[in-house]
Amino acid sequence: MNSIFSIHTTRFILLVVFQVLILNHINFLGYINPYVYILFIALYPIKNNRVILIVLSFLLGLTIDLFLDTGGIHAGASVFIAYARPVLLKTSFGAIYEHQTIKFNTVDFGSKLTYFTLLTVMHHLILFSLEIFSLSKIILVLQKTLFSSIFTILLSVLITILFSKKPR
Repeated sequence: MNSIFSIHTTRFILLVVFQVLILNHINFLGYINPYVYILFIALYPIKNNRVILIVLSFLLGLTIDLFLDTGGIHAGASVFIAYARPVLLKTSFGAIYEHQTIKFNTVDFGSKLTYFTLLTVMHHLILFSLEIFSLSKIILVLQKTLFSSIFTILLSVLITILFSKKPR
């Protein structure tokens, strides 16, 4: 249990530091802002308590909000995807999720990509809707969601490939 706790604590801290020190300074053409801190929510173990995930997601989003001075929009988007995560897992993985036997390094790439895509697009749509908060600028919300999602998905897949343990 200590090992699992330390792995998730380390992942939480490293993703926040990576997001705050490096990724928050990327603002390409005003549309592309990668938010890979959502990998913590995506890779959180399936069998663990869902309430703990929602609380940790709130703390993760709040930590990012404190560094970016964004007033809670990251916390709101993070809590939303943590709450919607079981539906996304069932949509992406199907019967494997039913039996709660998902291991992210052993599932096929297509299912993993579908899961990351759904999670990222939902997060970014909520995030940019809360940031802009105007129906008259819905095209801007969709543009930012699309471009940032593509870049975030690419970085998330790259990070998971680079730092995953190889199955034996």
